[in-house]
Order: sequence, then structure tokens, then C-alpha cells
Amino acid sequence: MKLAFHLAYKNLMGAGLRTWLNAGVLSFAFVVIIFYNALIDGWNQQAKIDGINWQYGYGHLVNDNYDAYDAFSIKDGHGELPESKQKNLTPILIQQGNLYPNGRMMSILIKGIDPNQGILLLPTQLLNDSKAEIPVIIGKRMSESAKVKTGDEFLLRWRDKNGTYDAATVTVAGVFETNVPFVDSRQIWMSIDKLRKLTLLHNKTTYFVANEQYKYESAPGWRFEDQEYLMREQTRLINAKKVGGSIFYVLLMTLSLLAIFDTQVLSIFRRQKEIGTYIALGMTRWQVVRIFTAEGAMYSVFATVLGAIYGIPLMWYLSITGISFGADGGEMGVIISETLYPVYGMGLIFGTILLVILSATIVSFLPARKIARMNPVEALKGKIS
Repeated sequence: MKLAFHLAYKNLMGAGLRTWLNAGVLSFAFVVIIFYNALIDGWNQQAKIDGINWQYGYGHLVNDNYDAYDAFSIKDGHGELPESKQKNLTPILIQQGNLYPNGRMMSILIKGIDPNQGILLLPTQLLNDSKAEIPVIIGKRMSESAKVKTGDEFLLRWRDKNGTYDAATVTVAGVFETNVPFVDSRQIWMSIDKLRKLTLLHNKTTYFVANEQYKYESAPGWRFEDQEYLMREQTRLINAKKVGGSIFYVLLMTLSLLAIFDTQVLSIFRRQKEIGTYIALGMTRWQVVRIFTAEGAMYSVFATVLGAIYGIPLMWYLSITGISFGADGGEMGVIISETLYPVYGMGLIFGTILLVILSATIVSFLPARKIARMNPVEALKGKIS
């Protein structure tokens, strides 16, 4: 085997530009595969971190009557939980309402939360700091949509538990910026005590956000949804993107491997006398097959080295500066920041290297099999049947 690799190396170096063209094409596919998957992994990690920090916490204890995907369930989707079971939980109450900023009407969700909570990154402390009668905080998307800013006042209308409409003037105590559209778009946040008072829903809660120390205890009328369940839609989207991206780099790999396959076929055709000489000198046919297979495998080694030369500086730079797409995840209903940072795991890198080497080796072996059926006398004459 050592002899096979030695001869394969000499032959590839002697081929000159053809060798480096094949290695260059294969290295491009190699770098693209790593970069695309690293970018998706970076998006996945960023989405999970932001989702946990801003929305999910360490799980939700949800009232059985509430369904986040059914707006009609908001009316009756709340209940009471004994205080003894509220340890390490932050209550959130959701109600529907309408805003009237600058003479316009907007249908929104009113969310009440404990201003002293420390689980989510929502700047709820601003609700305590404000001297307004009904202070609220809103996200940047909501601020831009309603065209209001910190200190502005507008009319809020809601229904209490009896179905009676009521209205009051609320004041924007602060505007926060987040990548999570589910705590921002078309919704406002106020003190849960204030919202309970306005809607007459005393001690009622739609769901609780758990912190890291929370241990689930069964409670009638309530269900627990863990982080994995809450982030299932985001996970499905990420997996779908990976599948879609795989089609792209399969095409790249196919083109690269096709170039190696064609090169090996041409090489075997042009080097018939060399093959016959090897056999005449005492090599078995399968030893010669190993030489040509090793040549194809070495293309992948050269591609790995070549890809590392230009790929490492490029990927290192992108991992620091990130890639800005200028997209707003709120418009698509997904958690995504304007700048994504690729994450290069060792499993991804070595897995891709192994994939490239195995693929190149198999593609090189396929045409080399013909050598095993050669007649050495005809090969020395330059004739292959």
C-alpha cells in the first residue's frame, strides 16, 4: 500500500495543472459544504439562545384551555394555580385588545407579566420605573408599526371577563429590540397585576415561564411544555433548510467527482503501456488497481489541503464578522438575527473530510476495475480490449 501511494503521488505531481484543477474544484465543494452547514448550525444555536432568553425560558406551564395557535382560545385560556406550585415560575396573562395610535386602529395582544421577573430578557423593570398610570413596553417592530416611541401615549381598548368594553390611555415606558418576533410583533407588555385589575381576571394566568430550578409537578388543568417542544417549529425549519442545502452541495460534489472520474478514465486509456509494464514487472492486477485508486484518493487529500489554505482564513473572518442578510425574521415569523455567525464543529469538519475522501476513492476505483481484466501483453502493445 505504501508503494501504491508513493507511485500515485509521483504520477499526480507529474500530471501538473490537471491535478490541481481537479483538486481545486473538489476543494471548492469541500469548503462550501462546511460553510453552509456551519451557517445553518450558527443560525440554529442563535435561535435557541434567543428563544430561551426572550420567550421560552426553561419551559412553559400552560393552561389546558389555551392554544398558542388558536386566537379564539385566549378568551377562556387562563386559570388559577395554587401559590405553593408557583415557585420558580413567572406568570403571564394574555388578552386581546385594540390600540389607537395617531387615529389608527391596531388589533394587538396585551400581555401581562411580573415586572420583577428575572427569567426573560424583557426590560420589565421599566414598568416599575415609570410614573405613568398604565405604563407599557413594546418591541422595536411594534414601535415602527404603530409609529410610537418612548414617552408617547395612545388609547388602549379591551374587554373584561364579563365582555364589557373599556378603554384607557397607556404610556410607552420603553422600547426593546429583539430577534424574537413572538414577543414583539403586534403586542404590548404591562404589569400583570395591572392587566388583571383592568380585565377583572384576578389571580388568573395564561401560562407560566419556568426558570432553571423549576421542577414540574402535575397540576389539574395545566400542562408542561419543555424547550424542545416549544422550539419544534424552529427545529423543523432548520432541518428543512439543511435538506434543501444538501441538494445544492450534492450537485457540487457530483460535478467535482465527475471530473475525477473522467480524469481516471482518460488516464487509464493513455497509460496502457505503463499498466502493462507494472504487470510485467511482477505486480498483480489488483496492485495496479490500488495505485490508480490511490491517485483518486490523493485528489481528495490535495483538495483538503488546498481548501484549508484559502478556507481557514475566510471562515475565521466570517465567524468573527458574521454575514448580514438584512432580513427581518418578524416578517417571516422565525427567530433570525440580521447577522448570522457560522459555527464550525469538529464533527462537521472531520465528517466532511471523510465524506470527500471516501467519495473520491470510490469514484476512482470504479474505472480502475477495468485494469483487473487487462491482458498484460496487449497492454504493453497499447491495446486494451
